[in-house]
Amino acid sequence: MCRQLLNSPCSHLLLPFLIAIAISEIFSACSASYADVDPLPPISSGDHKEDHHQHYYEYSSEFSSMLKTRLEKAAPPPLASSEIFNVDDYGATGDGEDDTDAFKEAWRDACSSTNNGIFLVPCERIYHLKPITFSGPCNSHLVFKIEGTIKASPHISDYEKDRRHWIIFQNLSGFTVEGKGIINGNGRKWWLNSCKVNKTLPCKDAPTAVTFYQCTNLRVEGLRFRNAQKMHLSFQKCNNVKALNLWIYAPGNSPNTDGIHVTGTQFIAIKNCHIMTGDDCISIVSGSKNVRAKGITCGPGHGISIGSLGAGKSEAEVSNVVVDTARFSGTSNGVRIKTWQAEAVQVSNVMYQNIRGTSASQVAVKFDCSKSVPCQGILLQDINLAHKGKNDDKSTQAEAACKNVKLKNRGRVSPQCAGR
Repeated sequence: MCRQLLNSPCSHLLLPFLIAIAISEIFSACSASYADVDPLPPISSGDHKEDHHQHYYEYSSEFSSMLKTRLEKAAPPPLASSEIFNVDDYGATGDGEDDTDAFKEAWRDACSSTNNGIFLVPCERIYHLKPITFSGPCNSHLVFKIEGTIKASPHISDYEKDRRHWIIFQNLSGFTVEGKGIINGNGRKWWLNSCKVNKTLPCKDAPTAVTFYQCTNLRVEGLRFRNAQKMHLSFQKCNNVKALNLWIYAPGNSPNTDGIHVTGTQFIAIKNCHIMTGDDCISIVSGSKNVRAKGITCGPGHGISIGSLGAGKSEAEVSNVVVDTARFSGTSNGVRIKTWQAEAVQVSNVMYQNIRGTSASQVAVKFDCSKSVPCQGILLQDINLAHKGKNDDKSTQAEAACKNVKLKNRGRVSPQCAGR
């Protein structure tokens, strides 16, 4: 029947339809394989086999509208006639052997294609990769579809050329990374060799698991990140970004394993993410503007942080940040801002609203800003953070430590800065 249809005079009209059916069947099969998987697997200490200035207070709605408009341009969905570049077709085996070369070859073809392609990492397999860079610009909008598991090479010697990165996506526009799969940094060996864990060892760099560098109109959605060597996910010098429905987890004692790191990036929305790590759930540093984080569950970890900024008297600025609807559970802090004493450092127009939960330390809110350039336009609205130590049965009143910050409270705010 299919052969007769393809040989008919109208076969060119049917081809996109048949391709769409094939794509649907592939992804629905992968979805079915995850049907019985708990969306938040337990965390163990090792790796698994599967392995503002005053005007700010009236500007929030305007900022949200502007951010929404900008982000609507991010990564359009692929057309039904998308071409599929399956890494298995390029020799990837997903059986424990190194699959880096197959991924490189599949990327070469996908990026050079003029069709809106899908780079496919199939489900139910574990693909091992050495450090790899997926570079653009590409000839069309691409979707990088991860349904299986991508796992980092366990050999530290594989990172001799660059100890700071494992997977890099760079110079890409209209790009989407999505799926129900896992990106596993295989970080245990790196943690054991960290000077924070073993004080007798020298301090050395460890790789960020996934870095997006100079990407525009970017969408990252639905993935699970686990056990990064250092940071899990970094957006560096990107513009117009959506990071949606991500699950990020590493043991609470894993060193420097920030969940999402934002640096030099503008117009980024981080939404509905569950983050459990050994460092900041979200860290926002210099050059980042128009950042919105909403629906964040955080803990264990160090909370949501801006900074530190201005170390070594460097220039640094973060502005127009909204943290809306966050739940903290046993984080070492709740929300933090840290700037060094420098003239060229500025944090302004930051709003925290609808924040709930517990802090493992007594200080749940900490703003430590420069005396020469105070943090300005900080708004706290409807905050309820309590102190609950690791071995405590009940929570108690938390504290706020605030230095050189101009802020305003709205609604019920607990804890409050002294004198407020």
